[in-house]
Amino acid sequence: MPEYCLVGRVDPSRLDEYREVHARVWPELLVALRDAGWRRYSLFLRDDGTVIGYAEADDLDEAQARVAQTAVNRRWQAAMAGLFVTEGAPDEAWERVPQVFQLERQLAEAGQA
Repeated sequence: MPEYCLVGRVDPSRLDEYREVHARVWPELLVALRDAGWRRYSLFLRDDGTVIGYAEADDLDEAQARVAQTAVNRRWQAAMAGLFVTEGAPDEAWERVPQVFQLERQLAEAGQA
C-alpha cells in the first residue's frame, strides 16, 4: 500500500489547543477517514508548529476527496482552520514529501526479509 508523508504548519501560539483537540478527535470523523480509505494515519507535532502526517492509502487523492465530501470533515476543517498559519481548510494545504527510503522494502529486495 502506498505511503505518504504530509507537512503542515500550526500556529505556534496554538500548539496546546492543537494537541488537546487531537487527543480526542470526533469519533464520526475517525470513521469517515477510515471509510474513505485512510490507513495508519498519524500526526507528529514539533514545538515550532511543524505538523508531520503519515498515512497509507491505495490512492491518497481519492481518499482525501472522499473524506472531503463528508459533513463531519467540513465541520472539522472549519474548526481547525484557525489553528493553522495557512489559509482555508488545513487538509487542502498539506505539502507532500516524497519517500526516499523504506526499510522493509529494501530488506525484501535484498533477500533479507
